[in-house]
Amino acid sequence: MTQPSKQPLILAVDDEAGNLQLLRQILQDHYRLVFAKDGQRALELARQEQPNLILLDVMLPGMTGYEICRALKADGATAAIPVIFVTALSDPADEVIGFEAGAVDYITKPLSPPIVRARVRTHLSLVRIDELRETRLQIVQRLGLAAEYKDNETGLHVIRMSHYARLLGVAAGLNEAEADDLLHAAPMHDVGKIGIPDRILQKPGKLDADEWKIMQSHAAIGAEIIGEHTHGMLRLARNIALSHHEKWDGSGYPKGLKGEEIPLEGRIVAIADVFDALTSARPYKRAWPLEEALNYLREQRGQHFDAALVDLFLAQIEQVDAIRLRWAEQESEKEEAAEAPPQ
Repeated sequence: MTQPSKQPLILAVDDEAGNLQLLRQILQDHYRLVFAKDGQRALELARQEQPNLILLDVMLPGMTGYEICRALKADGATAAIPVIFVTALSDPADEVIGFEAGAVDYITKPLSPPIVRARVRTHLSLVRIDELRETRLQIVQRLGLAAEYKDNETGLHVIRMSHYARLLGVAAGLNEAEADDLLHAAPMHDVGKIGIPDRILQKPGKLDADEWKIMQSHAAIGAEIIGEHTHGMLRLARNIALSHHEKWDGSGYPKGLKGEEIPLEGRIVAIADVFDALTSARPYKRAWPLEEALNYLREQRGQHFDAALVDLFLAQIEQVDAIRLRWAEQESEKEEAAEAPPQ
C-alpha cells in the first residue's frame, strides 16, 4: 500500500535482509521507509532523500555504522538527521562509542516492536519540536524586520542591539538559554511601530504633543501584536516591547514604571537600544563617537538607566565595540560626531 507523503521518512540500514524485513513489519503502518545494505548506499540515500530519521546497524561491510554516523554528522546536508543505532552489540562500551559518534539513541537486538516504535516516535517528536521552534523564531525575526520597513532603522540595528542585549544579559546573570531567548526576542522591541501612521513615524521635524502621544503608543501596540504568553521567548518579547522605553527614575512610558518595577529584560534592552541609536547614523543625525556615547550612558545612570546595568555594560566595552564594528552600517559610522542625543 502506498503511504501518504506526509508521513515521516525513515532510512533503515542493515546488511541482513531479514532485519530490514522485520523493521518494515514494525514500522510500515506509520512511516515511509527506504533501505540500504552498506555504508556508501546509506550516505547516498541520506543526501538524496533527506529522511527524518536513520536506523543504523553497526556491523556492516566496508564502513562500520560508527563511521557512517560520523560521516553523516560531518556533512552539513545530513548532520541534523537523528541516528538511532540498531545492533546486536550490547556492551555499554559500544553504546558509548555510538553516542560519541553522534547517535541520539541505541537499541539492541533482538528487537522488541513496541520499543522500536516508541523510540522512533519519541525522536521524531523531538525533531518536530525543533522544527516548530525554528519556525517560530523565523516568524519573530520577520515581524521585527516588518517594523524596520516602517522606520528609519535597518536590519543591522536590530542585529547590533540584540547582541548588545545578550552580552549584557549574560553579565547580569542570565544563563546561556535565557541569554539566547533575549537575543531572539530583542528584535521585536519596536514591532508596535507597524501601527504608527507614516506621517508621524517618518516626519522629518520634531513631533508635536499629540503626535508624540501617538508615537508613544507603539509600546502598547507591540505588546498587543505579540500577545499574552505564559513563558518563553514570546513572553520575553512582549515584556521588552512594553517596557524598553520605561526609565529608571519613573519618567518613561507607557506606564511610568520606576526602578526594579521595570522588567530586567526591558532595562537591558533600553541600554542596548539607546547605545546603538547613539552610535549609528540616521537621516536626522550623525553617529556619535564611541566615547561620547559611553559618557551619555554614564550621565544617565540612575536616571534613564539602571546604574548597575550601565556599569556592567561599560565593563564589557571591548566586546561591545567588537559587535559595533562587526555590523557597522558604513565606515564613517565608526567615528562620526553627532548633532544631538536621541529623544
